[in-house]
Amino acid sequence: MITKPKGCKDIYGHEAKIWKYIDSVVDSVMEKYNYTYIRTPIFESTELFHRGVGDNTDIVTKETYDFIDRGKRAMTLRPEGTAGVVRSYIENKMYGDLNPVKVYYSGTMYRYERPQLGRNREFTQFGMEVLGSDDPMADAEVISLAVNIYKMLGLKGIKVKINSLGDTESRNRYRDELVKYFAPHINDFCCDCKERLAKNPLRILDCKVDRENDILKNAPTTIEYLNEESKKRFDEVKEYLDLLQIEYEVDPTIVRGLDYYNHTVFEIEADIKELGNNNILGGGGRYNGLCEMLDGPKTPGIGFACGMDRLANALELENIDLPLNEALDIFLLYVNEDEKKYAAYITQELRLAGFTVDTEYTSRSLKSQFKQADRLKAKFIAVLNSEDLDNNEIKIKNTKTKEEEIISLDALIYYLDEKLGMETEEDFEHICQCEGEDCNCTDCHCHDEK
Repeated sequence: MITKPKGCKDIYGHEAKIWKYIDSVVDSVMEKYNYTYIRTPIFESTELFHRGVGDNTDIVTKETYDFIDRGKRAMTLRPEGTAGVVRSYIENKMYGDLNPVKVYYSGTMYRYERPQLGRNREFTQFGMEVLGSDDPMADAEVISLAVNIYKMLGLKGIKVKINSLGDTESRNRYRDELVKYFAPHINDFCCDCKERLAKNPLRILDCKVDRENDILKNAPTTIEYLNEESKKRFDEVKEYLDLLQIEYEVDPTIVRGLDYYNHTVFEIEADIKELGNNNILGGGGRYNGLCEMLDGPKTPGIGFACGMDRLANALELENIDLPLNEALDIFLLYVNEDEKKYAAYITQELRLAGFTVDTEYTSRSLKSQFKQADRLKAKFIAVLNSEDLDNNEIKIKNTKTKEEEIISLDALIYYLDEKLGMETEEDFEHICQCEGEDCNCTDCHCHDEK
């Protein structure tokens, strides 16, 4: 038997409905914030990620899926979304349009790493990018947008952690200080960190092997080395977050894992013990300079990305009751060939009218069809029989109340529309906004009692 590759998973059934629901919430929120959808290739030139993500990052040195195509070109399955979006921004000259350009995406990424809870080799991310604005308000908007998506999905324990890496001058000062600090102790670190010391010492702070090392925990922080301009900018970001009522915590240990970040960086965590060290739902930051690094015009940018697997796990662990549509409106049953043809026709008409409908396709007995309708959680079932059909009638059963009616086929759409609409209204309890004898609300029981 051929099986799926290690670190990949099949998404289907109930889990697929959760993912699709998350997609619908993301689409809705992005539209409200005036972000437009962008789709970029799953594979790009290897050079894009070496230059954009960074030659010294773990992603590029250890985790990318690289291959040579039939045209002898070096290609890489995308390990993250930002570099491809920026490449598209430059190639399609989006900078000629109205700035800022605000886009979002959702798609599969690929990293060759050890599979674990919420971390696979093929994984799905949704993310957003704002290109063309260096305003601290844009930083706060991206963070608030991400938080509001999580809140709309029902997550309660959300923690926002922010930090600043500062501008180029601040980063260089901090880099020099890290070299001085780590150099006397570098033999106490892993082999990768020994190489990072010379190439990019900030990557040591992001090391997964030495994360519990006391030397690492007591390392200098970025905030200590921010120049006045960078400090002022970071303060403005915090002011906007306060204005938007986004609770946050300044965490000077956050550096993120990619070379292109500067100024604001942030992570959003789920306060769920079962997720352990995999409780970071998403993160991002500002990347002024990335566009120029990829041969584009000088363009500031900021973005965010979230892993769908971890988000789905968080929703499950918090027992969030999502409004998933897992029931059919109606299931059509039949016995003979003439009834089957009617079933095919009626099914088509009802679907075109907007109902969720299914019927029998495997020649099962009537008893088995009833069981199938039950498994599919059909709200109504229609039993087709030749005598009723000759009279242009159909028998309908409400699976909740067990009531049966024979109605005209011509009235079927109107009947279902009315009954399903009534069922939806019953799910909402009316709350009286009036008080005592002054109640004028016709929907209240207190009105009936007068």
